[in-house]
Amino acid sequence: MDSSGHTPAPQRRPRLYVPVLDGTRGMRLRMFRTPLGTRTAVAFTSEAALRRALGPEQEWVRLGEPALRALTAPLGADRITVDPLLTARRPYAPAAEAPEPQAEGEPPPPRRRTPPAAPTAREPAAR
Repeated sequence: MDSSGHTPAPQRRPRLYVPVLDGTRGMRLRMFRTPLGTRTAVAFTSEAALRRALGPEQEWVRLGEPALRALTAPLGADRITVDPLLTARRPYAPAAEAPEPQAEGEPPPPRRRTPPAAPTAREPAAR
């Protein structure tokens, strides 16, 4: 009860924007790994945050945190990362480097341009 004698209504937890992959057998959660390798579900508090982190083509569903935990528990992932600051891959990879392995169902990485040649140092002007 608050000071006016009213019992405050329980606060509803907002539903989260959860990235999914659309496969042949229906949609499934898109799982990620933390920098230490632990499996985690990722969720966002807004569609804009999801689009900024994962791109405009990423499909999503809205789930409450309890529902998301219930879906990830059988997968052995007890962690949910909300509004992560995802790190990007290196913008340029040497041509001889093998491509990074992709998780099942992940789209292939976009082709990267090679960086422009570094400028060469100029000789000092003769006087």
